[in-house]
Amino acid sequence: MFPTLIRRMAAMPIAPKLRNATMKPLTGVYNSRYKPKKVWPPDFSKLSEKEQFRFERRYKRRVKLATARPRWDKFVRLAQLFSVTFVLVYSVLFMDWNTEKQPFQEVRDKFWGVLGAFSPEQRHARRNPDIAAITNQK
Repeated sequence: MFPTLIRRMAAMPIAPKLRNATMKPLTGVYNSRYKPKKVWPPDFSKLSEKEQFRFERRYKRRVKLATARPRWDKFVRLAQLFSVTFVLVYSVLFMDWNTEKQPFQEVRDKFWGVLGAFSPEQRHARRNPDIAAITNQK
């Protein structure tokens, strides 16, 4: 976007009329030959409560739709979820609490015991089943 803009700006010479031109002040707020049907913004003191409510509801909805950023909101939600999950997992499994008795020691032992079955040291223990236990089944 910017390279194209810079290239176009460099290619176009500035017309002499534009170089010395001054800005004319606007004669009115609304410069059009077509007159507006309604005065905007409406004077809320002259509207009934029902009309005020209808205007507020309509434009609140329009502002909400105009300012919606679904991709950004999704990214923020995911970042919050991952950060909270990381802090919880770290505090339960890895954090040293500097206390005499670790509060999550039982959870840590169970977790590492389950994962220990996948370690290379216990790989052969999984492959060789207990033959006596299998043959004594009834």
